[in-house]
Amino acid sequence: MRRRALLKGIAGTAAAIAAPTGRTAVTGKRQRNILLLISDDQGLDLGCYGTPVSTPRLDRLARAGTLFTHGFAAVSSCSPSRAVIHTGLYGHQNGMYGLQHDVHHQSLLDSIETLPSLLRRAGYATALVGKKHIGPDKAFPFEAELVPERSGIRDVRELATAAASFIRSTDDRPFFVTVAYSDPHRAATDYGNDRPWPGVPPVPYDPKRVHVPSHLPDIPAVRQDLAEYYESLSRLDSGVGMLLDLLGESGRADDTMVIFLSDNGRPFPGAKTNLYGPGLHLPLIVRAPGADGAVNDAMVSWIDIAPTVLEWAAAAPPDYPLPGKSLVPILGKRGDATRDAIFASHEFHEINQYYPMRSVRTHDHNYILNIAHPLDYPIAGDVAGSPSWKAIAADRSVRLGKRSQSAYLKRPVEELYDLKRDPDELVNLAADPAHAAVRDRLRARLLEMRKATRDPWLAGQADPYGHMSGSPA
Repeated sequence: MRRRALLKGIAGTAAAIAAPTGRTAVTGKRQRNILLLISDDQGLDLGCYGTPVSTPRLDRLARAGTLFTHGFAAVSSCSPSRAVIHTGLYGHQNGMYGLQHDVHHQSLLDSIETLPSLLRRAGYATALVGKKHIGPDKAFPFEAELVPERSGIRDVRELATAAASFIRSTDDRPFFVTVAYSDPHRAATDYGNDRPWPGVPPVPYDPKRVHVPSHLPDIPAVRQDLAEYYESLSRLDSGVGMLLDLLGESGRADDTMVIFLSDNGRPFPGAKTNLYGPGLHLPLIVRAPGADGAVNDAMVSWIDIAPTVLEWAAAAPPDYPLPGKSLVPILGKRGDATRDAIFASHEFHEINQYYPMRSVRTHDHNYILNIAHPLDYPIAGDVAGSPSWKAIAADRSVRLGKRSQSAYLKRPVEELYDLKRDPDELVNLAADPAHAAVRDRLRARLLEMRKATRDPWLAGQADPYGHMSGSPA
């Protein structure tokens, strides 16, 4: 079967994949395992990031590893973001344009390879524990899929036990295990807090005392919603702690890279599905043997996760360039001046929520291109049904933080924000002559990325993957 050839990715970003001297993935004396932990709809909400929420085990992981203060998803939507993590490609490259499940039915293009396929080829034992939400199945050939998504996926002890059991069963093979939680995703009933879970002491939050993020209004419905969200986060923390304890008991913790991140922003208006900070700016903690604890302020993206895993495992990359760069060289360090920007790419969330956007973000500015700007900005179904949005939408005078509802729902073609002076991204400077040079520079940088990655939403890219009849397999 002939494969579509992916043309060049961003120039200069395809890293050579090699293990450090003296260590190899399979044949060396020391294994190089990977435990990838993905939380679901979690914003930058952990104690170690300054949010007053009880997450002692993840805070401990952060102290032992590298805590990235500027980690960003490449899209703020579940299936597309998980596809980015597992392919190292932007959503407009890999074909996972929206949600995978039910009628939305998005999936990777046939030509795309994923971490489970690449690592199995390298001799790794691979498993997915928990939520999948990506497809097609043939593109994700995990050796085992454990605790499939269902109501019991909130049972974080079951997830930990299943992952540890698989790890013990791998014998002398290195492993790549993805544990995909459903916490703290919004549930039909208060984030799954409606009943006790084995081994998890509930951590309730007083709605009157919870931290209210600046993109949300301080009203009772939002406070109650946040209290439930934070309780789900504390349950997630307990589950991660259980898993790390079991990993230690297995005797393989010293050979295992642990990556913790979230797929997209918290499930509240102004965050999830947005390319504003609350939608993309997320937790990223990487603990790797040989790397000291550190706080790193480099601009890093979820497109960097696949190159990181491949370098750590000394596994061959796909036969096309990846736009990201491995994080391995900067683990245990405080930054990297060359990593000064991240890009984001969104098409839609649910199938009826078409709203393609592109953005480039630096430490100082965020530039957003709203490709379908004449349309109203769509509200994700779970957000639309939330107590928070219902209370907000019932009164048009209620603002999303300092942003009006009308400004949130009807957006201009271009947005530019000075993040130093305006961290809430409220004052659009795109038409301000005083900021024309910044706008033009970021506009050009975004265009360069879109051309390099053959963005199908870019004029003239009708054949985005360079496929021609008779092209080599």
